[in-house]
Amino acid sequence: MPQDDFYAKVRRGMPRLVAQWRDLGRDSPERLALLLAETARVARIGLPEATPDAATLAAWSEAEAGDEIPLWAARTATFLLVQMPARPTPRDADEACAWAYCWLRNRDFSSLEAAQAALPAHLQATLAEALPAAWRDREGLRLV
Repeated sequence: MPQDDFYAKVRRGMPRLVAQWRDLGRDSPERLALLLAETARVARIGLPEATPDAATLAAWSEAEAGDEIPLWAARTATFLLVQMPARPTPRDADEACAWAYCWLRNRDFSSLEAAQAALPAHLQATLAEALPAAWRDREGLRLV
């Protein structure tokens, strides 16, 4: 996949990623929004200026919201999805790109192989194409 298309896929996949986490969450939309923000703060994934409300969380789950979702929210949703006992996986290629992008942003890996090895087993096949593209994107952003 050409790298100029990769980030566009990530942005299109972010609402699906947040929607999947929201759909699988077993709490009220208000509590899920609070959980997302508090997890971001506690896990040091991001520092939300404010806790989103239920309407904001719902808006971030809509397809056209890709450019509106803060990176901390997508990264935190990935963090939480990866830990779910239900073992959710991305539902399409765009969402897989978002998962892979956030996976690499959530942890510091020394190599693509280390990032692949650290993936839970249920995500390895699903992210087999997206993770190398995310790695190329990440490496392309580094200053040498």
